[in-house]
Amino acid sequence: QVQLVESGGGLVQAGGSLRLSCAASGSIFSFNFMGWYRQAPGKQRELVATITDGGMTNYANSVKGRFTISRDNAKNTVYLEMNSLKPEETSVYYCTYRDYKNYWGQGTQVTVSS
Repeated sequence: QVQLVESGGGLVQAGGSLRLSCAASGSIFSFNFMGWYRQAPGKQRELVATITDGGMTNYANSVKGRFTISRDNAKNTVYLEMNSLKPEETSVYYCTYRDYKNYWGQGTQVTVSS
């Protein structure tokens, strides 16, 4: 089992920045990927960004150039630096960890005011 604990959500004005963190604990495999998804009310959960244990990244087109995903393998922690946030990006942001199973965090609310 793997447990994920997210932090860093909150309220920010449009154009502002936030940094999310997600710490994984439990049965962590060396080969894995971690990432972030988000889900706005009434919408499907969507990919934001992922990163492999080797540091390969993948971003949704809508966040490229504004968001940066990174990780500290020694701490089993993934980060999401979000800049130039938009009101439409108000969502619950979920951390995910995947090896041969997929795990989700409880989610952290990000609210971007206009």
